[in-house]
Amino acid sequence: MYDAELAHERSYVEGLYARLDELRAEKTAQLAEVRRTKAMGTHQNRSERDSFASMYENRLAQLNAVDDRLVFGRLDLDSGEERYIGRIGLSTEDLRQLMVDWRAPEAGTFYQATAFERMGVRRRRHLILHGRTVKAVEDDVLDHTMLVEGEHLQGEGALLAALNTKRTGRMSDIVGTIQSEQDRIIRSPLSGALVVQGGPGTGKTAVALHRAAYLLYTHRERLKSAGVLLVGPSNAFMKYIERVLPSLGETGVVMASVGQLLPGVSANAVETPEVARLKGRIDMAQVIFDAVANRQRLPRGDVSLDVEGTRLVLTARQVRRARDKARATGKPHNEARVTFVKILLRELTDQLREHIEAAGAGNTADRSYLADDVRGSRDVRVMLNLCWMPMSSQKLVRDMFSKPEILAAVAPQFTEAQRALLLRPADAPWTESDVPLLDEAAELLGELDATGGRAQAATDAQRKRDLANAEKAIANMNQQMEDSGVDGILTAEQLADHNVVHEASQTNAERALTDRAWAYGHVVVDEAQELSPMQWRLLVRRCPVKSFTIVGDIAQTSSAAGATSWKQALTPFMGDRWQLEELTVNYRTPAQIAEAAVRMANAAGQVVSAPKAVRDGEWEPIVDRVAADDVVGQVAAVMDEELAAVAGGLVAVIAPPAMVAETTAALRAVYGARVGHGAGSVEQDIVVIDPHEAKGLEFDGVVIVEPGALLAGAGGRVGDLYVAMTRPTQRLRLVTSTPLPEGIEYPAPAGRSVR
Repeated sequence: MYDAELAHERSYVEGLYARLDELRAEKTAQLAEVRRTKAMGTHQNRSERDSFASMYENRLAQLNAVDDRLVFGRLDLDSGEERYIGRIGLSTEDLRQLMVDWRAPEAGTFYQATAFERMGVRRRRHLILHGRTVKAVEDDVLDHTMLVEGEHLQGEGALLAALNTKRTGRMSDIVGTIQSEQDRIIRSPLSGALVVQGGPGTGKTAVALHRAAYLLYTHRERLKSAGVLLVGPSNAFMKYIERVLPSLGETGVVMASVGQLLPGVSANAVETPEVARLKGRIDMAQVIFDAVANRQRLPRGDVSLDVEGTRLVLTARQVRRARDKARATGKPHNEARVTFVKILLRELTDQLREHIEAAGAGNTADRSYLADDVRGSRDVRVMLNLCWMPMSSQKLVRDMFSKPEILAAVAPQFTEAQRALLLRPADAPWTESDVPLLDEAAELLGELDATGGRAQAATDAQRKRDLANAEKAIANMNQQMEDSGVDGILTAEQLADHNVVHEASQTNAERALTDRAWAYGHVVVDEAQELSPMQWRLLVRRCPVKSFTIVGDIAQTSSAAGATSWKQALTPFMGDRWQLEELTVNYRTPAQIAEAAVRMANAAGQVVSAPKAVRDGEWEPIVDRVAADDVVGQVAAVMDEELAAVAGGLVAVIAPPAMVAETTAALRAVYGARVGHGAGSVEQDIVVIDPHEAKGLEFDGVVIVEPGALLAGAGGRVGDLYVAMTRPTQRLRLVTSTPLPEGIEYPAPAGRSVR
C-alpha cells in the first residue's frame, strides 16, 4: 500500500513540475518578445512596454523561486476531493486547479484541522521531497473510518525532520510544517498592530515572514502599490532571511535593517549604550525641532547692505516679520525659506527704488532691473543665508553633535555630562541611533535644492531648447513630406520626448527604497523589543495607517534604549490599536538548553516566558572553567569536538565584542578559511560573532566565550546572554574564567548527565 501511494504521489508531483516548467518557458518567451519590441511614440507606449516587462519579470522570479519543495501537502476531503497544497497556485491551461496556494482560504484546513475538529478533512498528507522527487509520505488520518486493520503509512515526522535538519547559514521557510497556533496568527486581520510575543525558538521570525507573504496574497489590491516593509535588527539578519519570502512566492517586499531606513545613509557604526539611550529618548524629537528653529535666526541689530553702491538697511524687525510669515505657512524649513527670501527681497527692492527716486532720477523709468540687482548682491545673499540657511538633515545633525554651543542651545534639558557624551567629530560615521534623528530632521527641513533652484531652471531651459530644435527639424521636413504626399503627424513634443534618454523602470519596492516619504501599507518589525522610542517614531511615520506586525521577546531586550514592556513601547504611538498574541512552543532549542537559559534569567530577576520545548537534546550545557589567559586557547582546543558533535552543521562562537578579533585569529590559525568573522559570514563552518550580531540567527552548536562578561557588558541585563544561550539547535558550550552566572548549572533529572 505504501509503495503504491508513493508511486501515485511521485507521478502527480512530476506533473506539477512539468506545468511549472511550461509556465517558466511561457513567461520567458513573453519577456523576450517585450524586450525585442521597440516602444515608439508617446510616454504611454513606453510605459505600457515597461509594465508588461515588469509583470513578466516578477512572475518569472516567482516561478523560479518556488522550485524547492514546490508541493508539500495533500488534503483528502469528505467530498472525495484530493486537494494539493503548495507554495503557489497552479492550474492547467483550461483553468483546472492542480495545486492550491498555501495562503488561500481553502488551504487553511491543512494547518488547522484536528481529529477533534476535522473541518471536512479525512486525511492530511505530508509530502517529503528531495529535489523534485517525493522521497516519503506521512499521513495524519483524522477520520478513523479510513483506518484499516494492519494498515499504516510510515514516514519521518515532518516537523521533527525539519527541526533536526542541519543549519546552512540561511533561514528556511516552515510553510510545510506551520502549526495551528502559528497559522492562526499568520492569518490574523490586516488592520491595526498585531504583537507576537514569543520566547526563543518559538518561530517568531518565521511567523512574521509567512504573515507578510499571506497579507500580500490576501490583500493584493490594497498592498500592491503601497507595499510591505520588513525591518530587522541587522544587515546580517536581513541576509539570513532574504530567501524566505521568494520561496513563499513573494519577491516585492522591501527589506531593511534600522540602519538602512534612510535613503543615502548606511549606518553601521557602534556607539556606547549610554549614548544610544540618550539618542533614543522621545524628547530628541524636540531637540531636532529646536535645532531646525535655531537655523532661522534674527540679526542682533539693523544690518547695512551694499547693493550696487547703494547702502540699504535690513532691520531686525523686518527679518522677524518675514520669519513669522514663513513659519506660518506650515511648510518645512527649506520650502518655507522661499517665502522668507521673497518677502525680504521685495522689501529691499522697494527700499532701493525709494533711494534712487529720492536721488532725483525720476519716477517714470523702468525699474524692473532693481530686483535682479538686489538678488545679485553678495551682501544680501550672505545675510539671507545667515538668517535662514538652506540645510540638509545630515549637516544639521552633524553640526548639532560636533558644536558644543549649538547642542547647548537646542538641548537644555540634558545635563552638561549628557551633552558631553553626545559630542563627537563632524566626520564621525552614522550609527543606528542617528537614523531616526536624521529622519526627524529631514521631515522638518523638507527637500534641499543645493543649487537654489538653478538645477530646475537648467532643466526647464534644456526642455525649451529641445522643443525649439524639434520645431526646426519638423519645419525642415515639411516640404519633403508634402512632396511625398504625407501629412505630418509628429509634434515637436513627441520628437523631443523621443530623443530623451529615460531611466530604467523601477518596481514599487525599488522606488520605495529611494523615497524617504514613501508610505507603506503594512510594516513587519522583527526583534522589535530592541527599538527605541525615536525608532518607533520613524517606523510609524513610514506607515501612517499604523498597520503593523510586531514580533519579539521582551526578555531578550539588550539595547539600552529598548523596551521593558510592549505597553511602554507601543502605547505612545499606537494608543490602544494593538493586540497581543503569544507563541507558547519552542521548536528550536532542546529542552535542556532552554531550561538553563530560563533559570539564568530568573536568577537574575528577569521574568521570561518559558515556552515548552518539543524535544530533548543529547547534551546538557557543557561548562569549561579555565584561567583568564587560557580562554581563547580553550575555545580553539574544543572546536574539533564541537564540529564532530554537530556532524557537518554550523558552529557559532559568541564572544564579547572586545574578544571577537582575538578569538577569530586563534581559530583561523587552526582552521583557516573555515572560520568566518562577523555575522556576514554565517554560512561558514565556524563563525565568530558578538551577541548583537547573533540576534535572530540559529546554529547547530554554540560556544559562548566569557558568559559573565556578556552580563557585565550589558550593565547586568540578561538580554545578551539569554540570546546567546538560545541560538543552538543541538549543543551549547560555555568557556569561562569567572564564576558562571547563577542558574545555568542545575542538578540534572534522572537519566541525564552533566559535564
